[in-house]
Amino acid sequence: MNRVEPPVTPDDERPVDLTGDEFLLPDQTADDTDRGWGEQSDSNDARLWEDVPPHWS
Repeated sequence: MNRVEPPVTPDDERPVDLTGDEFLLPDQTADDTDRGWGEQSDSNDARLWEDVPPHWS
């Protein structure tokens, strides 16, 4: 069988420094957010943090 190799792209030849403490990829991309889709954020996190049950105190 002849093995076919994928074509080499310029990104394949780009050097990548793996010695730092930085992450290579972000946890979430900008287009994977409400803002990226053009929507308003309707987060109610602040209200949830204020309205904790009494047994959490």
